Amino acid sequence: MALTSLQCVTLSDMAAARQFSARLNAGVVDRLERRGARSGLNKSRLAERYIDEGMRMEDHPGIVFRDGPTGRRAGLAAGPDVWEVISALRSTGLEGDEAIRATAEWSGLTARQVRDAVGYYGEYPAEIDGRIRLNDEEADAAERRWREQSFTR
Repeated sequence: MALTSLQCVTLSDMAAARQFSARLNAGVVDRLERRGARSGLNKSRLAERYIDEGMRMEDHPGIVFRDGPTGRRAGLAAGPDVWEVISALRSTGLEGDEAIRATAEWSGLTARQVRDAVGYYGEYPAEIDGRIRLNDEEADAAERRWREQSFTR
């Protein structure tokens, strides 16, 4: 009976999660614990994040992950967040190489950097589209507040 109960908790909390064991150097575990205490994440979640991000960076050279006011997100190693590049690329109204060239020219990035962002977006569109949507919603809300202040004065 206890096993059924445990399975229910596991399935409800982490439907797609699978258990994985690894032996890590004691120093690495100590660092995970310290960082987890600072970030509010337990060491298992933090290790999972680092593994996932490490594999994503290996699959997409030029992409890094950084923290910020809206959370952790993918960005170009020497440039803006991926969502910003994709948003700029969409705003060109162009497609293919023309869109990449126009985005690179407008942003001061290289075509390679724009392609890196496009490659990452190709594999994680929901993540990047969510960031773009959040930015659009916040910009719309800020504009509404500004208009309300402007007309009430």
